[in-house]
Amino acid sequence: MTILDRLTGFANPAAALRRAVQLFDSGRPSEAFPLMAMAARAGIADAEYRVGRCYLEGSGVPPSRVEGTRWLGRAAKRGSADAQALLAALYVSGLATSEAVKGPASQRLFEQDTLGEPDFVAARELATKAAEAGSATGQAVLGYILTRGPGPMRDADAAHRWYERSAAAGCAEGRLGLALSLARQGGLAERDRIADEVRRAADAGLPTAIYLFAIFTEHGLGVAGDLAAAARLYQAAAEQGLPSAQFRLGLAMIEGSLGDLDPVAGEAWMRRAALAGNVEAAYLLGERNVKYRPPDYAEAATWYRRAAEAGHQAAARALGSLYLTGNGVARDEQEGTRWLRTAATSGNQAAQVDMANLALQGIGEADDTTNVAGWFEAAASSGDLIAAFNLGLCFVKGVGVPRDEGQAAQWLRRAAEGVAEAQYMYARILRDGRGVAADAQQARAWFAQAADGGILDARVALAEMLLNGRGGDRSPEAAVQLFERAAAAGHVGAMFALGALHSSGQGLPIDQVAAQKWFSAAAECGHGQAQLMLGRYLAKGLAGERDPLASRLWLERAAAHGIVEADEEFAEATSG
Repeated sequence: MTILDRLTGFANPAAALRRAVQLFDSGRPSEAFPLMAMAARAGIADAEYRVGRCYLEGSGVPPSRVEGTRWLGRAAKRGSADAQALLAALYVSGLATSEAVKGPASQRLFEQDTLGEPDFVAARELATKAAEAGSATGQAVLGYILTRGPGPMRDADAAHRWYERSAAAGCAEGRLGLALSLARQGGLAERDRIADEVRRAADAGLPTAIYLFAIFTEHGLGVAGDLAAAARLYQAAAEQGLPSAQFRLGLAMIEGSLGDLDPVAGEAWMRRAALAGNVEAAYLLGERNVKYRPPDYAEAATWYRRAAEAGHQAAARALGSLYLTGNGVARDEQEGTRWLRTAATSGNQAAQVDMANLALQGIGEADDTTNVAGWFEAAASSGDLIAAFNLGLCFVKGVGVPRDEGQAAQWLRRAAEGVAEAQYMYARILRDGRGVAADAQQARAWFAQAADGGILDARVALAEMLLNGRGGDRSPEAAVQLFERAAAAGHVGAMFALGALHSSGQGLPIDQVAAQKWFSAAAECGHGQAQLMLGRYLAKGLAGERDPLASRLWLERAAAHGIVEADEEFAEATSG
């Protein structure tokens, strides 16, 4: 600023403003700002508005949202519609506060700019003044407030009228608002007009409009479909810093859905979107890192945490799982449970089932147990058979709900449609008549299904029914085959049963050597009755071998299980 400019400013503030505008428009904001400030201090509303803009944009002066809003407030009070419209927009976005507008500069110079809560009341008052004064921007802002403000403030019809006036004046924000208003009113009939308004707003450089027009172009909504053009539009919006466009562009590059496949560039855009606050981008980056070969759990945890802290339910569940397993983070059961609980209480059904399973294992807090049945029921009611099975267990064990065998039977029957463990448990309920009428025939059928599903206990239970002829014809041969398959798979009860069958000749030829072999196998696995029988066999030499010392040892072990006969026989053996 020259000495002449300075003297002109002191003598004629209006002339100073005109000179400042010339300097600013010629790309010399640092020289323009002092002259604008002189005019603003003289009370010229347009100068106050321009000074406010300079502070907000950092043009010719270090940026300061506090100073910018203060000067806009002064201009707005003097009737500047432009200042009123811009200040209303700042109030809506939480970038301005009444204190910042009113407070003296000297008291606010060192306050840090922070994002606050939207102030729709102050915004509506200012936007209404600007709109009624003919400000197209103010009309667009007022339309937004009447559309997205608090419930009592909303008026869709009035908002539509203001958007129409703003759009007619050529305001890009008004065109975009009008397009969205038309879509809310029943967009199919107005698809071409909606697309045209969005296109015009996009042509004006509005990033959100460019992004929406990219969606229209990608899917052929109101315009000809063109994937290559859509990709260019997404990139244009992404380069202007719109996180949603960065996310969509990144995803398209990773998947190759809009043209060339470029996962590296795609992930770079996804990272920009995530760092700018796009929660879904952060979550998907976590998912991609988990699926790498080998997985990068530490990187995944970083992105999951970013998304989880922003309220993403699936990310909170994933982060909780990493803490529970110690993948990518130090294993921390308490922290893992905390994140799972966060996801569960937010409504994530998978996390609810995880939390309920942890509660059944005794992990978590006491309050979690009260929620177990409710969490399982929410998932079970939507068709999750595993959740239905676990809910049945809750009613069996009284976890989170009173014990109720009827309810247990109901949920286990539902889960039995696809869960082998539920088939086995439901078969037991039918066999024993707990909560439902006893039905041996149906119990046998469900045991057969569970046995086919690989449940060893079901094979043994079915073998016992076949052996005894419960629920149908006797079939000792089939029973023996089931016992042998279960015993080969390590089922101790089946081992004992084979010993008993060989000993008695029921379904098998009497074979005391084979009987002792199976009793010994079961005894080694801790089966109390098998230990008693092995002790007897060794004491009496029933298989041709007597071993009093080993006999006493096995009888003592059987007695430790509380088997009275073993206690008596052990006492007899030691006294002899």
